[in-house]
Formats: sequence, structure tokens, C-alpha cells
Amino acid sequence: MTDRLLIANRGEIAVRIARACRDLGISPVAVFSDADRASLHVRLSDHAIGIGPAPARESYLLPEKLIDAAKRTGARLVHPGFGFLAENAAFARAVRDAGLVWVGPDPESIDAMGSKTESRARMKAAGVPIVPGMTTPAKDPEEIAAFGREHGFPLLLKASAGGGGKGMRIVRAEEEVPAAFARARSEAVSFFADDAVYCELYVEKPRHVEVQVLGDRTGRVVSLGERECSLQRRHQKVLEECPSPAVSPELRARMEEAAVAAARSVDYVSAGTVEFLLASDGRFFFLEMNTRIQVEHPVTEMVYGVDLVAEMIRIALGGPISFDRRPEPRGHAVECRIYAEDPSNGFAPSPGTIHRLRWPLGPGIRVDSGVEEGDTIPLDYDPMVAKLVAFGSDRAEALRRMRRALRETRVDGIDTSIPFFLALLEDPDVLSGNVSTQFLEGWTYPGDPAPTDDAAELALVAAAVASARESLSVRGSSQPRPPSAWRTARPTFGHRE
Repeated sequence: MTDRLLIANRGEIAVRIARACRDLGISPVAVFSDADRASLHVRLSDHAIGIGPAPARESYLLPEKLIDAAKRTGARLVHPGFGFLAENAAFARAVRDAGLVWVGPDPESIDAMGSKTESRARMKAAGVPIVPGMTTPAKDPEEIAAFGREHGFPLLLKASAGGGGKGMRIVRAEEEVPAAFARARSEAVSFFADDAVYCELYVEKPRHVEVQVLGDRTGRVVSLGERECSLQRRHQKVLEECPSPAVSPELRARMEEAAVAAARSVDYVSAGTVEFLLASDGRFFFLEMNTRIQVEHPVTEMVYGVDLVAEMIRIALGGPISFDRRPEPRGHAVECRIYAEDPSNGFAPSPGTIHRLRWPLGPGIRVDSGVEEGDTIPLDYDPMVAKLVAFGSDRAEALRRMRRALRETRVDGIDTSIPFFLALLEDPDVLSGNVSTQFLEGWTYPGDPAPTDDAAELALVAAAVASARESLSVRGSSQPRPPSAWRTARPTFGHRE
């Protein structure tokens, strides 16, 4: 009997997992909220079961509904994807307690790396470089101030149970500590129901570089290079690439060695990512470990030729990592996260129905998406439309192919972040790789680009064709001829003498 795997997620990652299942001869099972009843991940699965209303707290965030769906459909495996319950140790335990196979790391590993303070203590013991900081939550503002007096300012206050930039405050002087401590604790309670806050030395204008790791039940842990993830808006990554333009072979070896040590310190099994801050002087410091598959995993897959999602499933079934020797990297890959948002309006969400959709094709292009033409982007979830990935023999070729892919893509009915990326990929600092996690804080979106000469000429040709069709449709009719599309189009794109 064919194994079945329940995908405890939605959108593009659910589609990605379903495809990995097909490649392995496993039957994918989808779950869906009321808003996702007709979604692509549902259409691509062999079985699908509803789990409740659109709000995630009433559907995708309810372990009991997901486990019940697995049992009702005969699914033996459960893959959480990313987001939602992917790094929830209690859910992983509940899946195992129900007699099902959890596709991910052990709950104990999730717990160990889920606490910022415990993970820092473990990294220090394992010899992994960490930013000078506390290994236990601060009891009061004076403890924070004392740390600053010893190690210097600025400091970064962080929620111990946090992530995604929530519960974080930069403190540049001792007199700022009391107010910042109170605000960080308030945010920590609001977002994570835990007011524990700690601090660490704040590294100015660092890069965000992460290393992909895989571990299996034989005790083997391997690394698969690094990803550059420094281009971020509001602490959320927008563009990633592999390898990092700032990492030399010698630095890569040291970072990979540290990442493997980090994974071994928690007996890590499955795919995971060890994230580092890379300072301008070449020092790097442990930031956190994501105990799941990452949004940006495709760039590593393109460069190293490894299907990370399939590896997760094989390892969960008790198998070893599928390759004996670590694959050598080849070429360069870049990923842009395309969101349903309006960059001309402060990146406001742009939910709605996609009336027309054209994805790019051609050499080196990969599209991971959870939507097709006619689908709706709901307001209830993360507004990701797709991840565009471009691969080239080197970074320059990958970037050229990405610009081609962005220009070829057409999404009608909603606004997207494509114009933002087209502008970003014209910036000299971005093209040269001279960026940091703070780069976009001082970068202003210049607005939607004006039509190029080629675009204007194509529009005029299209208008001429439309005009001819209109002329044919009214020939022989007594009705007045409608205005020519050719005439109405010319002023729009300008008239060149």
C-alpha cells in the first residue's frame, strides 16, 4: 500500500511538499480552511480534508484537527512545512503520540533551539561563536544596564521566545534602558505570551548569512553551503542568494564547521538552518537555528543539486542522507519573494483574484507558487504569491536571468512586489553585493518604472491590432464606430517625433 503524507500547511510550501511526495512515490494529502477550499495545493493532492474557518487559529494552528485529518485519510506521515506549527515541539510530540511519523527534527531539538537563551548557552558550550550576551533572561533593567557598562553599547534587547523581529529594541545609551526594557517585555507578552527578555551586543550593519544542514539517524550531519539573506524589510527577508558574495572559501569552511557543531549539540535530525550575523571585519556570530525547512531553500537546491524536502521525508522514514559525498556547489542562484502587496502604497496588502497570470520560462528559471490564474489571494494569510528563482553559471548571469524573469512575469488583478524588485536590482550596491541587514532601512522605493521603449512600442502594436479588430467588427453595421484603440493608446505612451 502506498504511503500517505499529510501536509499540515497551505500555499506554495504545500505545493512544494506535494511534488516531493510524487517524486518519492508517496500520496500527498492536503488540508484546507474554508478560504482555501479550491486552492492549488488541494487540487494537486490525492486527498483533501477541511479543517475549519479561514482564521489560522481556527484551522491550521489546531493540532487536534490536523492529527484527526491524518487519521481520517490514512496518512502515516505529517510534514509541517514552514510557519504555523512547523517549530512547535508540542505538535511534533502530539503527532508521534498519535502513532504518526513526524517529518522534521525531534521535539527535544525544537525545544532546545526554540529558546534563544538556552540555544546561546548550548552554542557557547559547543564552541560556536556567539555575540556577547546574556544566557538567561534579565530580571530587571539594572541587569541590562550593568551588561552594557561591561560590554559597551549599543545593545539589542530581544524576547527570549521571539522571532520575526518582534520584541526587539536597540538601546544606544544607558539612560534608554528602562523604557526599552518595558517596551520589549510588553511586546514579548503580546506576541509570545512570555515576558522573558535578554540582551546582547548590537552588531552594526551586519550581514545575515545562514548555513543549510542535514542530519540523519546514523548520527551523520552535513552542511550544504551558505545563503545570503541580508536584504530584509522589517526583519523579513525579501531576496536571498547562494552562495553569499561576501563569503570566501576559507570563511565558508569555518561557518559550515560551526553550523555542524551547532546541529550536533542538539542531536539534530532532518533539514535545518543555522543563522549567523557576519560582521564587516569577517567575524561571525550565532543568531539562531531554524528547526524546519526554510522559505529560501530553493537557492541551495539549485546550487547543490539536492532535494531538501525529499531528504526530510527519507530521513523521517528512517533512511540515511541520500548522498555519500557532499555535493560540490555549482553556479549561483537568486530568489525573489513575490508578495501580493503594493510597493507604491507603503507595501499595503493587495488581496484579490488573479485574472491573468504568466510565469517566466527559459534557462535557469524556477517558480515555486501556490496559485494559478483565477485563484484568489485571501487576506487571512501571508500574501506570498510565488518565489522566483534564477540560476546562472555565476552571480552576474543569475541576476540577469532574474531581471528577465521579473519582466516576463504578468500578474493581473492584484498588485505585486515585482516593480520593487526591478528597481532594487538596478541599485549599484545590490549588484555589487555591498549590502547589510540595514540596507533597505535607508533605501527608498523610487516608484513604478516608466514603460521602456520596447514596452511602449509593443503596446502600440497591440493597440493597432485591437483597432483593426474593432474595424472588422463594425464593418457593414449602421452603429457608430467605437473610438480607435490605436488613437487612445498613443497619448498614453507618448508620441515621439
